[in-house]
Amino acid sequence: MKILFFGDIIGEPGRKAVKKILPELKEKYSPDFIIANAENLAHGAGITEKSVEEVLEAGVDFLTSGNHVFDKKMGLPLLDDKEIPLIRPANWPPIPHGQGYKIIDVGIFRLAVINLNGRLFFRESLDCPFRKADEILEELNEENLNAIIVDFHAEATSEKAAMGHYLDGRASAVLGTHTHIPTADEKILPGGTAYISDIGMVGPKDSVISFDKKEAIKGWLTQISAKVEFAPGPIEVDAVLVEVDAQTKLAKNIKRIQKNIDID
Repeated sequence: MKILFFGDIIGEPGRKAVKKILPELKEKYSPDFIIANAENLAHGAGITEKSVEEVLEAGVDFLTSGNHVFDKKMGLPLLDDKEIPLIRPANWPPIPHGQGYKIIDVGIFRLAVINLNGRLFFRESLDCPFRKADEILEELNEENLNAIIVDFHAEATSEKAAMGHYLDGRASAVLGTHTHIPTADEKILPGGTAYISDIGMVGPKDSVISFDKKEAIKGWLTQISAKVEFAPGPIEVDAVLVEVDAQTKLAKNIKRIQKNIDID
């Protein structure tokens, strides 16, 4: 089973890039299932009905998220709609919106996608993602699954690496998101779990994590916050392709994909 996973899709530039590049990636890699992190879909923070529809119509099958998924109130009903393939971090304190994991049937395959959020360097007071992972995996014990994919939306590489080793052999893949910076540590861990600290993003390449570099630098120099727009120019597309043995649920390979494309 082959799973293509895009890093954080950033606003309209990212949405356009996914729509443009997906046919090429489908032809080259023939993925069985396509996942993307959607917390930055709507102008860099949160989700809207239009932005979610756009990436699903482009060919993405499933959406994970992170701390910013709650930023736009208009997006909250989308989390409640069971027909929309979208989840939020499972270890968020009890809220009335959304689910932290879902089971999906994909042709002859059945897989679970879990979303967790790190705690280090986040302002929110979140439940322990490690214990929440244990709780969810116990719930999934009775399910006949071919793969378990975990999006660990976290800031610190130390927390991400710890989660990868903690779930090694119990999840098919632990894939980091959130920082918008791709890491070069993709690997198969000793127990058979595919791992990368951060997939990266789908957003403007010549930028500060997708935003205009001059304005971002100005903010650091003056310590005065201002609305920063997306940077112009080519879009960096970061993704990983994970191959999973459908019998054992363990990963056979993980490949990092990075492309630069023009969307104008």
